[in-house]
Order: sequence, then C-alpha cells, then structure tokens
Amino acid sequence: MSPRPVKRSLTLHGHRTSVSLEDAFWQEFQRLAAARGVSVNALAAEVDAARGLQSGLASAIRVFVLEEVQAGR
Repeated sequence: MSPRPVKRSLTLHGHRTSVSLEDAFWQEFQRLAAARGVSVNALAAEVDAARGLQSGLASAIRVFVLEEVQAGR
C-alpha cells in the first residue's frame, strides 16, 4: 500500500475528473460505495454535491471516509 497519493479517475455528472488519494482512503471509499450498493462514481458525485466550495474533492472524500469510519459504517 503506497503512502503517497495516487491519481484516480472518476466520472462526475458525465465529465471525467481525477483526484489524488492515498491507497488506504481509496480502498475504504470503494468499500463504502459497495456497502451502499452504488458505484464509486455515484458516491463521489454525492460527496461532490455535499462539499460546497470550501474544499477540493479529494479532501472532501478523505473527510467523508473518516466520518464514515468513525461512525462505524
């Protein structure tokens, strides 16, 4: 598992984008998407819609993953 961020490709609202995430965050994000029965792209779109303009998408995903893990999900 690489401690350095790796660029990951996503499709949000029909547009390609990328985020740089560490393996641990990416793997947990994938697990959370599977547990909800949605694709990684769909979950990323949810996070994107909720983040507002205060943070970047990668940071919003990290915070989302942390909050979900802390909540025991």
